[in-house]
Amino acid sequence: MFKKILSKLKSGKSFNNYYLLVFTVIVLTIVIQSIIQYSLARQRQDALRINVAGRQRMLSQSIVKNVYECKYGTCDYGQLRLAMTKFTNANIALQEGNDATGIPILDNEEIQKNFNKIQPHINFILESIDDFNQLGSVDLKKLSAEADLFLVTMDTIVGQFQKASEEDIKTLMIIELELAVFSLLILIFEIFFFINPSIKKMAIQNQKLKEIAWHQTYAFNSHMKNIKNYNHVLKIEKNVEHKEELISFLMKELTDLEGVSDNMVKSLEKQA
Repeated sequence: MFKKILSKLKSGKSFNNYYLLVFTVIVLTIVIQSIIQYSLARQRQDALRINVAGRQRMLSQSIVKNVYECKYGTCDYGQLRLAMTKFTNANIALQEGNDATGIPILDNEEIQKNFNKIQPHINFILESIDDFNQLGSVDLKKLSAEADLFLVTMDTIVGQFQKASEEDIKTLMIIELELAVFSLLILIFEIFFFINPSIKKMAIQNQKLKEIAWHQTYAFNSHMKNIKNYNHVLKIEKNVEHKEELISFLMKELTDLEGVSDNMVKSLEKQA
């Protein structure tokens, strides 16, 4: 069955080999570019998620620092509230995703377990300082301890995000490599089974055309030479009977010349 299909494709009745090659190159180019763009998009998402996760550690320390300042020095309530809002929003975005920033939904169970693990620490930090009027009574030692516990687990989460990103990149690199090898094999297959036979066929046809042209030209020149000779003899021949005989020879040469011309045209049409 495969041989029949291959033979049909070789014959050129179903596909033009050149168009097939061009079409294959276009399709492979589109597929490879699509994978590259997808890979770049994934890397951007991973980089953004790692960046946001890393900022969570900074925000937790910033919150603790602002609480210390509010209790023992000058308090910037606006900065503290802004840090708390960013801290909360980032924690939600890292787990549920955010279309505006491009962060995808978390689909890693191991990382989600660690997020669940740090949620009590986050709740304690935010709830203990939610009422700014009560900042003076906040247990800074407990707040600092909760922030430290949050930092330890958050460091683990950042490392997990980075490891997952590296694994995604390796997977995409393998896919791209496999696709490149597959593309190369397809091109080699087409060159050997479609393009190369077509080129050989064209070369053979071209050689046959040259041979036909040479033989037909040789025969054409031979008849023309005979016609010229008969014509020359007719001009100087006085015997009527001989002239008639020469005319019959001349007509035969003309008939043969016409046959050579017809054969040449038929050969060219057959090769085309």
